[in-house]
Amino acid sequence: MNWYLQALKKYAVFDGRACRSEYWWFVLLNIVFATVLLFVSLLFGAGSMEINHASTPYPAVFVWANAPVLGIFYLAILLPSIAVLIRRLHDISRSGWWILLIILPVIGGFVLLIFTLLPSTPGTNEYGPEPSHTASPSSA
Repeated sequence: MNWYLQALKKYAVFDGRACRSEYWWFVLLNIVFATVLLFVSLLFGAGSMEINHASTPYPAVFVWANAPVLGIFYLAILLPSIAVLIRRLHDISRSGWWILLIILPVIGGFVLLIFTLLPSTPGTNEYGPEPSHTASPSSA
């Protein structure tokens, strides 16, 4: 949880480096929070619509109809997500401009996934000192 909070505290910091733990804990907890929000919104009926207005008593649940609940969450984490991904790219000695690969369907996301799984560049690189040596999550 400390890695997640560290990423949130640096929500608009696009320089420096983020280790794999900081990045992946941020991503994992965002997936968990989004899933919980989705289930809570479904539980309370947000996003339920009837298939046929005339006869069916069973609502069909559309994920897109949960946009008000999940949309606010995704907007709240958009900037921190971009920032931590750019810092993660810096950690493997890549420019933050590599984030633009996300524009390419499938291939861009796959390449970025591979980049986020790569180990940190040891020692200091052009983006700063190795993050595991600069701050521990418990001090964040």
